[in-house]
Amino acid sequence: MTKRSPIPVFALALTLTACSSPEPANDTVPAEPAPATIPATANELWSVSLGMDAAPESTYVDPATGDIYVSLIGGMPDQKDGNGRIAKISADGTTTNAGWADGLNAPKGLRAYQGTLWTADIDEIVGFDMNTGKETARVQVPGAQFLNDVAVGSDGTVYVTDMLASKIVSLKDGKVATVSEGENLEYPNGLIVEGDVLIVGGWGKPEADFSTKVPGHLYKYDPKTKTKTVITPDPTANIDGVESDGKGGYIISDYNAGKIYHVSADGTVKPLTTFMPGTADIGFIPGQNRLIVPHMNENRVAAYNISSLLQ
Repeated sequence: MTKRSPIPVFALALTLTACSSPEPANDTVPAEPAPATIPATANELWSVSLGMDAAPESTYVDPATGDIYVSLIGGMPDQKDGNGRIAKISADGTTTNAGWADGLNAPKGLRAYQGTLWTADIDEIVGFDMNTGKETARVQVPGAQFLNDVAVGSDGTVYVTDMLASKIVSLKDGKVATVSEGENLEYPNGLIVEGDVLIVGGWGKPEADFSTKVPGHLYKYDPKTKTKTVITPDPTANIDGVESDGKGGYIISDYNAGKIYHVSADGTVKPLTTFMPGTADIGFIPGQNRLIVPHMNENRVAAYNISSLLQ
């Protein structure tokens, strides 16, 4: 994720454009405009705002229960203000516990492993017991600037992107290590583990307002060989969320543009739908083609059936 997009600016720009449209001269009949291209829309299943009033950033679907965990920043995404928390909602979109876990500052990515839910909190990696919501681990990451997404390997290694430092770190047996760092990582944000490699969503080098001159690629990174393999041949998006589509491809979100894309195994990128800016770290249930979107700038989380969009 990034800092919240200045949506009012977009609205103002649209207003000014509308106001500046010239009137047709005298009785001249204006030409009929060409039909606009209607963007594809996702089938909304539910939307919940209750308890989501603190900038929902990441969603994680527990495959065992269907419960959805949501990280809420609660303030500025880089400030230690103690206002961050994790909420829990049911599969049907009912908020069951708006304060499932607290004691956080600005939590972002979420991922679970053997009963522990892990989150990235600015410069710490924090674990919670999924049965109780009680904190079980808190590890400081030396030199961290903006810890973001979280993924966990089959051996329990926790991987976390540090977007502003353009770094990926790992946590194993309580010890933090640097997996890789440098501009070659494209200021990584979205992250999942696939076998022995990481699937990484590059944001691109951020300007002061988190916009980029060149957006990021989706790519694979092998921690053992230290090699990067680009999945999308061209720069793709300011990638925030990354999820497997269950068929060898990926669903990704572009936070700044509010767009959702499908990336096939061969790197073909297909736009699926567009929302307001602020589509942060998505969740996805492949068997149902159900997309869970934290609409961070709108303080709500929604679920969509995107089966028709994937055809």
